[in-house]
Amino acid sequence: MLLHFMIAAAGTLLARRYALQRDLLDHPGERRSHQVATPRGGGIAIVVAVLVAIVALVLRDPSQRWLLGGFGVGLVLVAAVGMMDDHRPLPASLRLAVHALAGVVLAISVQMAAGNPWLSVFAFVLAVALTNIWNFMDGINGLAASQALLVALALAWVLGGTWGLLAGALAAACAGFLPFNFPRARIFLGDGGSGGIGFCLAGLGTVAAMTDRAAALWLLLPLSAFLVDAGLTLLMRLVQRERWWEAHTRHAYQAWARVVGHTRVTLAYASWTATTVAVMIVLGATPVSLALTLCVVTYLAASVGWWRLERMESHIKTIGGK
Repeated sequence: MLLHFMIAAAGTLLARRYALQRDLLDHPGERRSHQVATPRGGGIAIVVAVLVAIVALVLRDPSQRWLLGGFGVGLVLVAAVGMMDDHRPLPASLRLAVHALAGVVLAISVQMAAGNPWLSVFAFVLAVALTNIWNFMDGINGLAASQALLVALALAWVLGGTWGLLAGALAAACAGFLPFNFPRARIFLGDGGSGGIGFCLAGLGTVAAMTDRAAALWLLLPLSAFLVDAGLTLLMRLVQRERWWEAHTRHAYQAWARVVGHTRVTLAYASWTATTVAVMIVLGATPVSLALTLCVVTYLAASVGWWRLERMESHIKTIGGK
């Protein structure tokens, strides 16, 4: 774990130097939540750390080589198209097509390992969804990396063995990146990093579903903050006929950050997710019906929170106008 922490930390420093030399900067604007031009692309260090872990685990456990190989190929595809987009903006359709291709690669490897077509479909959908959700939710300091760290720790606890070690490597890599991104951002993840993290979590979540479907249900708890914020915001933009694939600042976390600042919001989201991880660990051995009930309650509570945050900013604007 220390090795992957150090790879990510050193890689982030190198990525920052490269971004400054190549003028790869995110500038403030109406579709951004930051106020200072900041380098992007640091998340590639996390991807490299995870790829090193994949190679080491293939050598350690050859029985998992096909599934680990598909995981690694999909991760490279997602990270590569993200890095290209970090250098020069690509059409959203092209990025989505590559994400879908990565999802297909993962689904094929899952089919080869488990022989379950429904699980393969699940792998594809989860890969495309989490890849884009982590990209959508990477808008304020520390949020995407801290959430990934906590979810990865939950996955490490659920999985154990080879895949638990891979989840631990992801958590350690996120921890190595975070000091450069929180509380003050000296570099951002970039599309390659955020998309790569989302794909990693999707692959690990699929393996969790392969080994223990009840445990996979519990994993919905740590994902609740991101799934609710991203899902309801996307639904709202679709209803309002906005160009949903374009960058924006309509998420609840962004609205809240404009009121209380990045640090408080990131810590609040982390507290929510850490609590759900603790609940999952304590109650993980209880009946599946309890897990389902807690998921429903958690998602309803998160939805109410999302609605209140959306209303809060509108209320503040109304008072300011008066």
